[in-house]
Amino acid sequence: MTLQEAKDNRSKKINKVEAIKDLKKPIDVYQQLDEISKAGWDSLSKEDSSFFLKCFGIFIKDNDFMIRVRIPGGQMNATQAKMIGEIAKEYGNDYIDLTTRMQVELRYIKIEDLLTVINKLESVGITTFQTGVDNLRNIVTDPLDGFAHDNVIETFPILQKMQDVFLKKDEYIGTLPRKFNSAILGSLSNSCNIYGHDCSFVLAQKDGEWGFNIYLGGKVGEQAVCANAFVYKDEVDSIFKAIIDTFKEYGYRDNRNKNRLYYLLQDVGIYTFMNEVYSKSDIRPRDAGVVMVQSKPINYQTNRVLTKDGKFAYKLIVPSGIFSGSDMIEAANLASTIGNGKLRISYDQNLWILGIKDTKQLEESILSSKYSEFNNIYFSDMIACAGTATCSFGVIPNKPDAIEMSSYLNKNVKLQDGLVRINWSACPKGCGVHGIADIGLEGCKAKDEDGNRVDGVHLFIGGKITKEAKEAKILHKALPITEAKIHIKHLLLLYKEYKNINESFEEFEDRYLNQFSKGALAFFTKVNYILEKNQLPRFELPKIPQTHKYEALEIFDFGLKLYKLLTKENRYEGTLGLDIIEKRPKRIKEDSVSKINPKVPLNLSKAIYLMTHEDKTKRAQVFTEIFAILK
Repeated sequence: MTLQEAKDNRSKKINKVEAIKDLKKPIDVYQQLDEISKAGWDSLSKEDSSFFLKCFGIFIKDNDFMIRVRIPGGQMNATQAKMIGEIAKEYGNDYIDLTTRMQVELRYIKIEDLLTVINKLESVGITTFQTGVDNLRNIVTDPLDGFAHDNVIETFPILQKMQDVFLKKDEYIGTLPRKFNSAILGSLSNSCNIYGHDCSFVLAQKDGEWGFNIYLGGKVGEQAVCANAFVYKDEVDSIFKAIIDTFKEYGYRDNRNKNRLYYLLQDVGIYTFMNEVYSKSDIRPRDAGVVMVQSKPINYQTNRVLTKDGKFAYKLIVPSGIFSGSDMIEAANLASTIGNGKLRISYDQNLWILGIKDTKQLEESILSSKYSEFNNIYFSDMIACAGTATCSFGVIPNKPDAIEMSSYLNKNVKLQDGLVRINWSACPKGCGVHGIADIGLEGCKAKDEDGNRVDGVHLFIGGKITKEAKEAKILHKALPITEAKIHIKHLLLLYKEYKNINESFEEFEDRYLNQFSKGALAFFTKVNYILEKNQLPRFELPKIPQTHKYEALEIFDFGLKLYKLLTKENRYEGTLGLDIIEKRPKRIKEDSVSKINPKVPLNLSKAIYLMTHEDKTKRAQVFTEIFAILK
């Protein structure tokens, strides 16, 4: 299918937002901010609040505004950081959110202060332009771009040229079919979820030269795919313009849920799309080079990193990205007095202060002391988007849930080395990028054991940010959060017990957990939740898996071990294990384990009976049969 055919097939009816776009130009509304600030809420039309103001990062939240501020590549100087802090302190309840697009959100801004806040930001070279709705959003990169030892190509100068293509230009303000996320990475470490964007430029090497492979079509739930295209650094802005112009011209404008670039690529194919891109640029086609990005961070094992200039970058771990204006001012002052005046917001919602000769002064500062309790593995790479407190789409509070969970895990499963990425999204929109986490949580409502409706999560496992990224798979649906933390604890106990030194959870999942079926892992966490609740001993998995994902064998093996664990007896006389000679089984009933050990719930006893039935034809063959009993 050609691009024109695909567009024609989806152009029979446009959505309501596209109709709004025809009413006026977004810039006309922006130029009325002075009037809006003075006249109040009555001066705002429905379309202004639902679309046009959002083109400039201005969102109505109850009777206030949330303002999304563009921070290119997450890079600020001390003057800019101080201004953001002062604005938050004076006009926004001293509250700041650090986001996964390496920018900030200011909340609780009153309508009469709206223009004042915008003008103060612009006075230090910061803008809110095109940070919402159908625009090219903030471009992200390595937070230590230009400083980290694994940074091969400094990308910020390229990023600025990419941004110059569209920023504050009428033809791009609110005119795209849907939002468009971009990223560029010139480092070996994947420090910005490089494969999770509509368009990504990924560090690569071809014929002995450095450049970038192009990846397209990433979004929540889908990772970008290689466009089989390689460009040099001086070609990025040109090819980027051709990509966004092609999307702008042919992207769908009917069903907003299916208007991202991903859906166009699904219909026409990435090669058809790229042929049009090349026709719009002067860049000649080249096949992709060798991707040089790896998933395991090279520089981020601690919050204190030696950089190329012989100084240090210090990572202030900010739980769930919840920051304050007062603390941003303090960070800016520290950056000016003991650093090089540069600060960076990271994709994982933390803050780097650069150019420090001796970190002792910073580590002893009031700011560092305030956040020192979060200097552990569970907070370092944890991400959580806004929840019910500030987002109308949120299903659960989320940020407080994430903080409580990480605190619980740090108390119950101490880890001195390794890397665990735990990401939280408050709803299916996935702003907390739970799909690429080692352990991902998506907010939902669940029922507790008494049938009460409570805050819950869908639990995911196995997301990857390797050379070819991979979405996590769901492990459990609709778990109460109070139960989910027990499930996660037992997964992390496995990691602690069996991981190699400095092995990341992603590597551990590949090497160890991936040897089991997802059903087996789900059963492992569920049965340990039941055992722990009833003060029974923990069910252990073998250090060396032997079942090779065949569920029937896993079920029988697990059943035999559970029977022995809970009764101190063998279910079958003779040897135990998968090579068992099935002679002289004990004739038991569904409630036998509970009779031997009264602490064992009857439903678990029934499950063990079905798992180890003496008649092979009556044994459970898949774990869903067991879950039906345990439920």
